[in-house]
Amino acid sequence: MEPREAPGLGTKMNKQAGAERSRGIASSRIWNLNKPLVIMFIPVAAYFIIFKYIPMLGIVIAFKDYNMADGIWGSPWVGLENYRYIFHSPQMTSVIRNTLMLSLMNVLIGFPFPVILAILLNEVRRTWFKKWVQTLVYLPHFLNWVIVGGMIIMVFAQETGVVNHVVRQITGEAYPFLYNKLSWLTIFVGSTIWKGAGWSAIIYLAALTSIDLNLYEAANMDGASKWRQIWHITLPGIRATVVLMFILNIGHVMDVGFDQVFVLQNSMVSDISEVISTWNYKFGLGMGEFSYGTALGLFESLIGLSLVLVTNSIARKYDQGLW
Repeated sequence: MEPREAPGLGTKMNKQAGAERSRGIASSRIWNLNKPLVIMFIPVAAYFIIFKYIPMLGIVIAFKDYNMADGIWGSPWVGLENYRYIFHSPQMTSVIRNTLMLSLMNVLIGFPFPVILAILLNEVRRTWFKKWVQTLVYLPHFLNWVIVGGMIIMVFAQETGVVNHVVRQITGEAYPFLYNKLSWLTIFVGSTIWKGAGWSAIIYLAALTSIDLNLYEAANMDGASKWRQIWHITLPGIRATVVLMFILNIGHVMDVGFDQVFVLQNSMVSDISEVISTWNYKFGLGMGEFSYGTALGLFESLIGLSLVLVTNSIARKYDQGLW
């Protein structure tokens, strides 16, 4: 006598098989819908794998006495010796201090300007004027720092600068804007803001479009001034975007940028303008000290990562974290 199948068991198995077929059809449909996006993402993934992740294997140079004859893997292992040199060298202390100082100045002073610019542009009601202003403030972003540096030198040069031509007529003598430490720092931060504020404002302008206009109408009917509307509606509406951009900016605190510093620095202000990127170029590449350059670059990246993690953990306490 054949064993009898439990009542309802066949029906249950049929339902499970049907559910699995439905999931398979749904997965296939999702794949077909997203296939173009996956194909478009392949070049991006290949770029990061080839040019970002694979070169990270070279980090091992930071722990070796690298020489080209033996190569990366054949060079002798020295452990943390390169870092002992970095942290005990007075020059390195100055380089790291300058990097932190210039970066923090760019972040703390320069960060609010794109937000302010975006809010001001958002309040403009003349469309033609708004478009002209947007175009003018976006243009500096597309200029190379070599070009911007040439323009700065043309404007602030001691002998032939446009500004010193006016200063000489008023005071009788020129002022060394590019050779005085305080004025050099002012020009450095000012040029950073001038070049990047307009482009960075695009993100905040996009965030402003998500704010419900009915909130402004209700506030206007209640008699709220324009300043009150900005403070209680506009700023809270873009707070998440501001926090996100601030966290991303903090990650670049140790990365001042080579081009800007290199085209503006000179021997008179070298004690405040020599940063990690310019030192790596002059000492690491120029003198062949690749191990020290790699060690300093790794240290720079780790500090940036740590600052991002700390800033994000603080932001998460206010439900504004990046992840």
